[in-house]
Amino acid sequence: MGDEDIGCTGKSSWPELVGALGTVAVTIIESENPRVDAVIVPEGAAVILNFDCNRVWVWVNKAGKVIKIPIIG
Repeated sequence: MGDEDIGCTGKSSWPELVGALGTVAVTIIESENPRVDAVIVPEGAAVILNFDCNRVWVWVNKAGKVIKIPIIG
């Protein structure tokens, strides 16, 4: 399913940020797609599961490094 199918616009995933600091990832994500809010989430935390074109979860480990590919949703 492409971005056009779900109505989201702009860049939708950032695989290149895995291993980066979460704070840096948030800045890059929001600069590359100004329509989204990137939110840092600690590994193991609970998040709402609804799909949202304006949100990117940035999953980080205890060291603050990104552990999953950040994607719109």
